[in-house]
Amino acid sequence: MNDLAGRTVLITGAAGGIGKAMAEGFAATGARLALLDLNDSSELASRLGACHRSFVLDLEDPGAIASVVEHIGVTMGIDILINNAGLGIIFPVGEPNFEAWDKTMRINLRGPWLMAAAALPYLKASGRGRVINISSQAGVIALDEHAAYGASKAGLINLTKVMAIEWARFGITANAIAPTVVETPMALIGWSGEKGEKAKKDIPIGRFAKPSEIAAAARYLASDEAAVINGAVLMADGGFSVK
Repeated sequence: MNDLAGRTVLITGAAGGIGKAMAEGFAATGARLALLDLNDSSELASRLGACHRSFVLDLEDPGAIASVVEHIGVTMGIDILINNAGLGIIFPVGEPNFEAWDKTMRINLRGPWLMAAAALPYLKASGRGRVINISSQAGVIALDEHAAYGASKAGLINLTKVMAIEWARFGITANAIAPTVVETPMALIGWSGEKGEKAKKDIPIGRFAKPSEIAAAARYLASDEAAVINGAVLMADGGFSVK
């Protein structure tokens, strides 16, 4: 997939496990990277090459989103937007946690919406813009204690579909990826021991997803070969959701 050479890929959550895998995968295609995270990702950008840039961004700050995206759009252009950053707070649906609910919605749903809206002028200018939103299997099926997280990811899927029908006339496609548990350092801690082994047994292929697999799915959706795919939800869950 060398058709991405010279194109700019904006990735949120770039300092996390999936974000790093995406950065490495897209850098290998020759793309320019704009790496955004609440934490500093400058070391990653430098390691991948001089043409890449890093930015610290709080997705809960609408003004910062508008400012940073505009700066990237003007200085680098934006051909591909990957809304990868997310927050996973879980709690029983019968025990309301207002702040956790609101924070989850601000980061997982409002943030991607504002990112995409701010990037739209530059995606239009690209002539073949791509929006790739990282949802979750929890946005498609019900999981215990995932009310806030699942609702945010289900909303992100619907948002993706609305983007797909509204923006297709500009040459922009919008798709979502819905992974199972992904083997990031944080997830491996949260899903360790008996809990993790039981979860793997419930997945037909018997294991969790690797960050590189989610990155490969994103690279495909960003490629010219995927230009006809629009408004799709790519389940990357080893068959868990088809049972």
